[in-house]
Amino acid sequence: MRDPAEMTAVELVAGYRAGDLSPVEAAEACLARIHARDESLNAFVLVEDEAALAAARESEARWAQGAPLGPADGVPMTIKDMFPTAGAPTVKGSRLLDADDDALDFDAPCVARLREAGAVRLGKTTTPEFAWKGTTDSLRHGATGNPWDTTTTPGGSSGGAAAAVASGMGAWAVGTDGGGSVRIPASFTGTVALKPTYGTVPMYPSSPFGTLAHAGPMARTVTDAAMLLDVISGFDSRDWSALPTPTASFTEGLEDGIAGLRIAYSPNLGFGGNDPEVERLVAEAVEVLAAQGATVEQIDPGLSDPVEAFHILWFTGAAKVLEPFGPGALEQVDPGLRAGIEQHLGDSALDYLGATARRMDMGVRMGAFHETYDLLVTPTMPITAFSKERQAPEGWSSQTWTSWTPYTYPFNMTQQPGASVPCGTTSTGMPVGLQLVGARTQDRQVLRAARAYERAAGEGFIRPVELDEARRRASGAGAGAAAGPESAEQTTSIGR
Repeated sequence: MRDPAEMTAVELVAGYRAGDLSPVEAAEACLARIHARDESLNAFVLVEDEAALAAARESEARWAQGAPLGPADGVPMTIKDMFPTAGAPTVKGSRLLDADDDALDFDAPCVARLREAGAVRLGKTTTPEFAWKGTTDSLRHGATGNPWDTTTTPGGSSGGAAAAVASGMGAWAVGTDGGGSVRIPASFTGTVALKPTYGTVPMYPSSPFGTLAHAGPMARTVTDAAMLLDVISGFDSRDWSALPTPTASFTEGLEDGIAGLRIAYSPNLGFGGNDPEVERLVAEAVEVLAAQGATVEQIDPGLSDPVEAFHILWFTGAAKVLEPFGPGALEQVDPGLRAGIEQHLGDSALDYLGATARRMDMGVRMGAFHETYDLLVTPTMPITAFSKERQAPEGWSSQTWTSWTPYTYPFNMTQQPGASVPCGTTSTGMPVGLQLVGARTQDRQVLRAARAYERAAGEGFIRPVELDEARRRASGAGAGAAAGPESAEQTTSIGR
């Protein structure tokens, strides 16, 4: 039998149902993987061994009685340390929060639903301070590594979650995405993530980053991501912007294919620039979509780069995050976060409303665009993972994280669903992601297209944990060896 740590949620549940595998065995395998490899990855801020095994034993008993709570029962998973978790500290990567004082007495909606569904929480994963940027490092916890090459970043801000999933440290993870934070790390780690339509996954407390901030599933396959979205989606009265509870599973119609869909392919949204290997792999992925019966046209959606408007919304939100900590807080946080806030301290209400008007205009434009095209396809990222010690690739034109994430944050502004699915690796052995964006509320269509691509291209595609195992066997390394090839730091001169 394969190592349960490498199994998908679908495979685990099938094993539980058949009696070939126990949730305890799965939890033990994932915990063993965490303790063997997290020293080199730094994906976790909290590992909950005893609680996880207790939950796994309860799940094992339910399966033995033929009475599981549902398809999440016994699935090992992780939670990003931005979500309040009853009985556990939530420190959000910041030295401003004290773990001894911040054990909360309530769960975020997604945490509560996973607990109620019988999922086995293994622990909480790393985030940059208050999830503010596209890499995962903080003054409090240090830098998180990428399982494909531990000297490189897994991206962020849900980098710990992606590193855990890619390494077999849980089949599922829940992350946040305010400007790309589940899609960036999915692209860098060869995993799958979905930023659902805003409001699909309720948030409580509401994010100070406002209606830019989404929560979404992270997994190793599209089907697993859809299964997880079933668990964490649905109305919650504490979230004023929560959408109604879905009336059907997100796995429904997942295998129906994309014949007849109209797909717009934009290599750079009209304002980005890509590493040549990234552009080639994404173009090849688009050909795979066309071969599945979709009508594909290369066209830009007619947007200009909204980065300045995004920065106003983002950094005024960040200033609001720090407000409760008093006037000295700004001197204690990540220097990049401090610089961004200071740059926007003079923004006025008119500036904020102007940025809001810009995103409203983008929403109108994208709504009209999707009257012609069902889906928009782009690279998730223009580059592959770079050194975890840097805030941008070497030689890049800017150190601001939005300078190298041009294809993700626009769709936080429009609140559309966007998925990242792996579409191959470069000559340096690093993953590349394909982004599929749909009209608002068309999450199922996005997942269906992602699954169609995965099914067509996935034959023989090496998953991160499998590659890791193969490399370790070839090198004769022990279980605790660092994963991935030698460092292949991105040195492209493509800048913005």
